[in-house]
Amino acid sequence: MTRAIIKTLGVALVATLPMLASAQLTGNVSLTTNYKFRGQDQDATKAKAVKPALQGGFDYAFGESGWYVGNWNSSVDWLTNNSLESDLYGGYKFKAAGADFDVGALTYIYPGNSNGNTTELYGAATLGPFTAKYSHTISKDYFGFAGAKSGSGLKGRNTGYLNFAFAQEVAPSVTVKASVGFTRFASDIKDTGVPNYMDYSLGGAYDFGGGLSLGAAVVGANKKAFFGHVNKSRVIVTLTKTL
Repeated sequence: MTRAIIKTLGVALVATLPMLASAQLTGNVSLTTNYKFRGQDQDATKAKAVKPALQGGFDYAFGESGWYVGNWNSSVDWLTNNSLESDLYGGYKFKAAGADFDVGALTYIYPGNSNGNTTELYGAATLGPFTAKYSHTISKDYFGFAGAKSGSGLKGRNTGYLNFAFAQEVAPSVTVKASVGFTRFASDIKDTGVPNYMDYSLGGAYDFGGGLSLGAAVVGANKKAFFGHVNKSRVIVTLTKTL
């Protein structure tokens, strides 16, 4: 993690603090021992278990309308000449048939290397401690797997990701969490030999109060023979402050 990354994220977060006076705007900042996305390390340059990442963002809700927008950022190191992931998203939350629903769109932006840029539509349903979420790629490529921008002629559009998650408070301030996900690549990507795979997470979090929480989980994915150490199981510890 370079000083430039820390400075960039720090300035972005500090700039949002004056706006947090509004009850509709919330922010967060985290430090994690390893940033995994769908079971894969987002620092692919090292095989070490500890690869610290600084993360943070904000969410703005438009009153009680259900509409919201947000931004989330993290230091990463898996694309040449890029060290930052910046996500922009927006959507609509509502209740129906006793469940909570969330639909929206999310764009992953890599400022130093646009080959990884990806846009997805998503839909989620939560009933009690259970949540099911599906994300569907609508951009030409899926995190550069198809090599669309390099002139491969292939596309990653229609790659899908399905995730089932469980979160339940089992004691005062203690929440147990678990999830399993499945990535189904678009046919163009699969034809190059990239296999579909599953990821998993099992852990929990402790709420200290005042917006401060500490989480720990075992996170990883299968198909290590193809993806290598980035899919290896890791014990990840994350300290989060909600603003």
